[in-house]
Amino acid sequence: MPTRKEMDPKYQWDFTHMYASDAVWEAELDRCVKEDLNRIAAIEGTLGASREAFKAGIDTVYEISERLEKLYIYANLHRTADGSEPKHQEMDQKAMSAYVRFSSAVAFMEPEILAIPEETLNAFLAPDEMKPYRFMIENITRTRAHCLDAQRERMLAQLGDAAQTPQDAYEMLTNVDMELPMIHDANGNEVQLTSGNFGVYRESPVRAVREEAFNAMFGTYKKYINTFAALYGGNVKQNQFNANVRNYGSACEAALFRNNIPVSVYDSLIEAVHECLPVMREYLELRKEALGLEKLDMFDLYCPMVKNVDYQVPFEEAKKMVKKATEPLGEEYQNLLDKAYSEHWMDVYENKGKRSGAFSCGVFGVHPYVLLNYTDALDDAFTVAHELGHAMHSYKSDNTQDFMNHDYCIFVAEVASTVNEVLLTKYLLKTETDKARRAYVLNHFLEGFRTTVFRQTLFAEFERKAHELYQNGEPLTAERLTALYRSLVELYYAGADVPENITYEWAFIPHFYTAFYVYQYATGFSSAVSIATHIVETGDAEGYLKFLTTGGSDYPLNELKLAGVDLTSPQPVKDALNVFKASVEELRELLKEL
Repeated sequence: MPTRKEMDPKYQWDFTHMYASDAVWEAELDRCVKEDLNRIAAIEGTLGASREAFKAGIDTVYEISERLEKLYIYANLHRTADGSEPKHQEMDQKAMSAYVRFSSAVAFMEPEILAIPEETLNAFLAPDEMKPYRFMIENITRTRAHCLDAQRERMLAQLGDAAQTPQDAYEMLTNVDMELPMIHDANGNEVQLTSGNFGVYRESPVRAVREEAFNAMFGTYKKYINTFAALYGGNVKQNQFNANVRNYGSACEAALFRNNIPVSVYDSLIEAVHECLPVMREYLELRKEALGLEKLDMFDLYCPMVKNVDYQVPFEEAKKMVKKATEPLGEEYQNLLDKAYSEHWMDVYENKGKRSGAFSCGVFGVHPYVLLNYTDALDDAFTVAHELGHAMHSYKSDNTQDFMNHDYCIFVAEVASTVNEVLLTKYLLKTETDKARRAYVLNHFLEGFRTTVFRQTLFAEFERKAHELYQNGEPLTAERLTALYRSLVELYYAGADVPENITYEWAFIPHFYTAFYVYQYATGFSSAVSIATHIVETGDAEGYLKFLTTGGSDYPLNELKLAGVDLTSPQPVKDALNVFKASVEELRELLKEL
């Protein structure tokens, strides 16, 4: 594999947009550590003194936060591009150390704001000049009903490290101690199964390969299932403890409160997906027919339904495809894509020491930086569309909002990226004339629904029911958790064969240790499908483009309403699932013709 220096700079990030050189970065970091942290120390105890002191203190904290964020991202992106370079490792560690010191230095801020009498705080925020501060302060002060006295808050803070034990132990067990067996690849060669290559073998066109990989992975989890039950049970107990002491009705309510999301949104997602389960059964039946199987097993769900389709998309072609697909978003969006292409926003190809995968990282005051590891596959073209969706969301928010309000929350984070993927899907289905390739694109789209809406909602329902079991005094044994998961798999995948090993899949999902997180994948995907369908059908992207500028200036449900999505109603999810239903029918007709 080529080294970083051997790669064409045309397809690499230009770091000089952040700092002219590493030496300039080093000097700026040194100044930040030696001077700025002392400035923060002088603010503590002054925020309630007057409006002027309040504003000056917050301005200072966010000014330093903006500077330090840029310093950290510069170092982290260097390490991402080539983690084998010792200098990059050192830079990253220095920046992280400064960030930790900053976080500690500003820990006083929220408690001090909450200590200011509500009447006084309202008076501070009354003038028009204080408008940019209002949402941030409101988001802090709405937690008053769930805050404890200082002594109990300190006790909970001290419990924080211990509370991480279930997740830490889970990661050590699955990433370090647990050994996965050898399996056989498509050529009969013995290979080591790993968490990293499991997805590859699970998608194998050779049925025996995917079956062996499936049984090897979940059979290994079965061996430790009592340990996994104890770890996950401990996590559930901690979640419920925190909810109880902070006066929430449930652990789910406590988790959703952070983004001001009512529990009804969570429940209506599950309800809407349940209503569409008959269509999922039709899709599974179609998959069984396409693969020529007498019965469809759980290990048959990930392999392509359309075989022997050569769909290579070189990077330069992918850039053109994304531009054509996003034409409904208007001229300004097209110009921003040109800017991304010409100004080295994207680091395209794999090199030695480069991190795997893909992401987009916004840099306030500069531009987003997009990581790719492009291999000329159609999936890579979709990744370009996806990550540029993130990038445009970040860029437009950064250039509309001040630093305090620029950063959008996780609940809406996957909307813009998925809108671009849906627009690309619709563009390819409109322009592609080869029936096999059209079927391949539809299969890709439907798998997005299955894995992101249906599967993540299944996970969300498992979390909800597991916490309810504990809240109702039921023990979370391995047998009970496994039986719960089996019942949900049988419900969501009715028509497929449900072998014993799939019932241990719940122990395979690390996201469960961040409670009530995964539902956001399903709501985000559903919102994006609803938005993209509206744009293509009406040509009206105005509300969506407004949404892209909001950053973190409002609660996510309010931001999505600008794009025409009201998740307090199940309708957006139902609208998206109607697209799923229509796509299943379209694929059925295509496969008949093939």
